[in-house]
Amino acid sequence: MIAVIQRVQEASCSVDGKMISRIGKGLLILVGIGKDDTLDDADRLAERCVNLRCFSDDKRKMNLSLLDISGECMVISQVTLLALTDRGRRPDFSRASSPEYARKLYHRFINALKNHKTSIKEGLFGAYMQVELVNDGPVTLILES
Repeated sequence: MIAVIQRVQEASCSVDGKMISRIGKGLLILVGIGKDDTLDDADRLAERCVNLRCFSDDKRKMNLSLLDISGECMVISQVTLLALTDRGRRPDFSRASSPEYARKLYHRFINALKNHKTSIKEGLFGAYMQVELVNDGPVTLILES
């Protein structure tokens, strides 16, 4: 699994022109699921995301986690994170899992995040979405399982 984590002041997700979720200060997590990923990968990645110290303390050092600041989290599925782009001009998605398996791991990841008692919002799995965000910093980090 791959997670692109963006520290945000706010973020929202819309489908067909209708906003389906919105968060304030916290993390926007774009998650890609590969065919070799497991339920344990989803659990471990969720643990790493909520405990990642990417928020600034009073000395402007990245010492605080999402849990420390009681921040919100938005999770968006994004198969394009698995694209291989080292050859040709068209992305190759052969590393990506099937949509059925990806949906299972996506929901496992979200449930693992919810187990940490943090506010979780999500996009619509498999939908064409518009995601808006105000990146704070900017801070963008990549985690892999």
